[in-house]
Amino acid sequence: MGKHIALIAGLGNPGPRYADTRHNAGFWFVEALADRYSGSWHEERRFKSLASEITIDGKRIRLLSPQTFMNHSGEAISACANYYRIPAEQVLVVHDELDLPPGKLKLKQGGGAAGHNGLRDTSRHLGPDYLRLRLGIGHPGQQKEVVNFVLKRPPEAEASLIDAAIDHAIEHIQDIVSGNLQTAMNALHTRA
Repeated sequence: MGKHIALIAGLGNPGPRYADTRHNAGFWFVEALADRYSGSWHEERRFKSLASEITIDGKRIRLLSPQTFMNHSGEAISACANYYRIPAEQVLVVHDELDLPPGKLKLKQGGGAAGHNGLRDTSRHLGPDYLRLRLGIGHPGQQKEVVNFVLKRPPEAEASLIDAAIDHAIEHIQDIVSGNLQTAMNALHTRA
């Protein structure tokens, strides 16, 4: 049993141009979570973010959608974490993951950025010890196609798989938030 999660940040790029692109899977997650737990969003200028607050299992959880663009996500996340004195171990960052097929999920404590610029910047500002929820979006097959791939909308079949994975993760959010990480990992990683 670990410490409970106090801040959940979804990674993405702000604005309508990027709203439906694969790189915004982290935003999709926190939006769905806020909807499920009746959270309402407001602009939080001191964090350069959209913010919400929900209660899960009696615990207050802050939700964040950094509006700094992906490559500067850590600036917003660390500003919020520092303001509320939330240590990195109590932060969950949700992001798109090229190395997992659409519909697959991985929960991981700490680690490297694996080429993800949003994680790289978050680790630079917050340190590497935060929890990550990796939402599979698939890979285009060639490295030179990655930027174009993540900044495009997934086809409907893939979008449905990603949405289903988000719903599945939210079904297990109480375990994640409460620090029952092994239980959550077992449920998420064995998903068909």
